[in-house]
Amino acid sequence: MQLISDYMRDEKSRSMLNELTRKTFGFDFDWWVNGGYYEGDYIPYSFIEDGKMISNVSANVMRFMQNGTVKNYIQIGTVMTDESYRKQGLAAKLMKHVVDKYEKDFEGIYLFGDLSALEFYKKCGFKILNQYRYTVKEEFCIRDTGKEAFKPAKEMGDGIRKTYLDLVRNSAPHSSFEQINKYGLQTFYTTGLDNVFYAEDLGCFIVLDEDDGIVLQSVLCKEKASLADVLKRIDLNGQKCRLGFTPLDEDKDKCIAEKYGGADDYRLFYRGDELMSIERDRLYFPDLSHA
Repeated sequence: MQLISDYMRDEKSRSMLNELTRKTFGFDFDWWVNGGYYEGDYIPYSFIEDGKMISNVSANVMRFMQNGTVKNYIQIGTVMTDESYRKQGLAAKLMKHVVDKYEKDFEGIYLFGDLSALEFYKKCGFKILNQYRYTVKEEFCIRDTGKEAFKPAKEMGDGIRKTYLDLVRNSAPHSSFEQINKYGLQTFYTTGLDNVFYAEDLGCFIVLDEDDGIVLQSVLCKEKASLADVLKRIDLNGQKCRLGFTPLDEDKDKCIAEKYGGADDYRLFYRGDELMSIERDRLYFPDLSHA
């Protein structure tokens, strides 16, 4: 058995990761890497045996502007073991390796743990942490028909993609807990532009998810647009709108904050006292930052 890491640009090693990821989660990384969206912040640590990947734990380098201060965290993701090799402690060994490698140099390590694996993460030394989610107050969810509406970016021609990608790299902050190096993860979720909308007069993109209620996932503009002005351009049809990020302090009066433990989806696990600030300061890891 051999440990390999940081190999995403090596096609042979990545193909083994792809095989295990497809079997476990139903996707692979080739389109992301070959399309130029991968920038090195996703670092897999994998055991291979007889030319096959049998277990993996990945470290994601995460840089946030958190209430005006840069914070450097590691998010762990893509934790998986081939069915034939489970219950041998392989993922636990990889987890220990990753924690030992990064814990001293980063301000905290966190992950979004599946409900079926809670005891595993506790045994790995992680504790559970709450976040706060923000829902827009009803009076700010009314469409202003005098303002240009957001329109599907996918229908605006080829040039709109480059404009969107440029703003993913360099946008005015619209959150008090903004991921700085979000290009890789945000393009992973939105490169098809299926849920991306644009208001030309604002020069502003939004990412709007409507699969499970309406969720405003991201706001991207060269200059800061007020949350109220953005919301006036979205036809919510009387529905509530949740934010997939923590609003700026100046916009928090337009929202209701509720403690969120992950419900039936996950639990947020952490190592490092600095991450206790997430619950203390009523912050929420952006939905589009989940690895």
